[in-house]
Amino acid sequence: MEKTSQILLFLILVLIGCTKKTHLDKTEISVEDSLPVYLSLANDINLTYDLKQKYNQKAFDIIVNQNNDSIARVNLFKVANRYYNMNDLKSYREISKLILERSISDKDSVSTAKAYTYLGDYYSSQGISDSAFINFFKAEKIYLLIDDENNLAKTFFNKASLQYDEGDFFESEIGVFKALRILKRQKNVNDQLYECYNLLGVLYNDREEYSKALEFHNKALDILKDETIPLELQLKAASLNNIGFVYINMQKYYEAKRYFQNGLKQENLFKERTILYATLLDNLAYSKFKLKESNGLPDLFFKSLRIRDSLGLKSGIISNKIHLSEYFAFKNDTFKAVQFSKQALILSRTSSKVSNTLDALKQIAIVDPKNAPKYSREYIANNEKLVKAERKMGEKFSRIEYETSEIKDQNSNLKEKNKTLIYIFSICTLIGLFFYVYKTQQAKNRELLFKQQQQIANEDIYNLMISQQNDIELTRIKEKKKVAQDLHDGVLGRMFGVRISLDSLDKVDEADAGPKRKKYLTELKNIEQDIREISHDLNREKSELINNFIAILNKLFEDQQNTYDSKLITTFDSNIKWDLVSNAVKINLYRIVQEALQNCNKYADANTITIEFKSEIDHLVVSIFDDGVGFNPQKTKKGIGLHNIQYRAAECKGTVALKSAKGEGTFLVIKIPIDQKINLHNT
Repeated sequence: MEKTSQILLFLILVLIGCTKKTHLDKTEISVEDSLPVYLSLANDINLTYDLKQKYNQKAFDIIVNQNNDSIARVNLFKVANRYYNMNDLKSYREISKLILERSISDKDSVSTAKAYTYLGDYYSSQGISDSAFINFFKAEKIYLLIDDENNLAKTFFNKASLQYDEGDFFESEIGVFKALRILKRQKNVNDQLYECYNLLGVLYNDREEYSKALEFHNKALDILKDETIPLELQLKAASLNNIGFVYINMQKYYEAKRYFQNGLKQENLFKERTILYATLLDNLAYSKFKLKESNGLPDLFFKSLRIRDSLGLKSGIISNKIHLSEYFAFKNDTFKAVQFSKQALILSRTSSKVSNTLDALKQIAIVDPKNAPKYSREYIANNEKLVKAERKMGEKFSRIEYETSEIKDQNSNLKEKNKTLIYIFSICTLIGLFFYVYKTQQAKNRELLFKQQQQIANEDIYNLMISQQNDIELTRIKEKKKVAQDLHDGVLGRMFGVRISLDSLDKVDEADAGPKRKKYLTELKNIEQDIREISHDLNREKSELINNFIAILNKLFEDQQNTYDSKLITTFDSNIKWDLVSNAVKINLYRIVQEALQNCNKYADANTITIEFKSEIDHLVVSIFDDGVGFNPQKTKKGIGLHNIQYRAAECKGTVALKSAKGEGTFLVIKIPIDQKINLHNT
């Protein structure tokens, strides 16, 4: 009976509370029930900014004292969202950092990834691109880990949008298509599909691929037929504006005007998206100006300018003033044309976007021809600065992806709590270990087979060198026999005859002996010349023996020139003492040169290949250069060809240095230690 009376009393109090007027002070609500009310009021567009801040702070004060659980973190995300909607980005960042700390502490992967995404949005809005990219990248890794495809697609899009803003159009395009591949497998993701198609349309417009731009903008517009997408987002007006802007770039101003007019007809546009409304006004005025229509001009320009000025939109104000400068230049009002272009230029110099300054400089150079050279020089300098900044940011994004460490598994606590999952994980680990051992053994077998093949190839080359040496040895024997025969039959016989003749001079009178002595001396000189020629033949034979390896290389070079169109230039340093170079080194050198030539023939597409053998102090240096297409050694995986070269150089205790870049050819240097000091004693 007591319980029944308590229930009746509670119902009466509820009924009395419901009859009170809605304008009562909301702070009288009990703490337990007030949180959803505060969150709702903080998001009420009919309340003032200060009131929304007040209610959001009250909601935060309640949540921050609650336990760190998933419900509290969800509510903290709601608080962060409301700060974002109020454009209080500093508070948005602080709440996001708090959520990140709590999520990591509680090992909540989903909330951790979402917090990284929020921080990425904050840094992106502040133009701090590298910090934004790092946070998006960390979120991406977690979503990959937990197989959350929907949020992974959003992260791909966020990164692509960031890369587009920094002028990295190629990587941005890749990122959007990554997101699209995932989204096409999902259901109820039309809002994300719209964003992807819209970004592709904007991207292709900037790349002046207008047919593709229109294709994707129209795809985005078709998606808006889905009634589940909120009308208050005014996405249709945004797409109509984007299509109209493409037509402006195509100089089809009539079609552009039609799309801008349709965009402005969208209901509640000014209230719900004031910035877009001002953009459409400016674009409509510009298309009318280009069509030489005077109705509504220049009032439309000024109306747009007033809105943008009140909102502090620098880029929009600059665009407006450039358009006004063009308009007054057409009206032959040079003073106003120069005035607006100067205002645009001054404001653009305070803007973080260099592209704004470029647009202003281009316009002022047209309307102020007297100072055009000065503005043109500034335009060129700023354009170079913009190109360098975009390239630097693209490289920074790449480094972030390479250098950011993998995020550890945030769900290990769930595996510890669930024995079944641990069992499955153990089985998978054993299977994985088995496959790892199997694959490792396969790799070892392949390596062993590779070494065997190399050994066979080395033996073939060694046999070839031995064969060459045998041929030269036979030639040496023949030459020795010939020299011995020449000495015996020619030189020794003639010397014996001269000696006998000189002995006979003792019996001849001195007067008769003089002429004969001169005759015999002349004969001795002839014999001396013959001996010198025989000596030269012997030296030439030694040179041929030493240059046997060069002959083998020249045969390789001759085959290269006969087979391929590339010009081949080879240089041998005469200071190299090939007779002191071991056969093992010669074999490896031959195979290195052969492998390098094969790589040039397959991939380089070179006009000229230069190979140089050079002697340095205690080293033999082989330089191979081609003027082909080149490649990026950091991005390209090392193929088996380069691996073989490095392996063979290491066999000779040498080093390999590689330099290459796209469009700049490839430069390969092999440096092998060679001890040739002994040559000083053998010369």
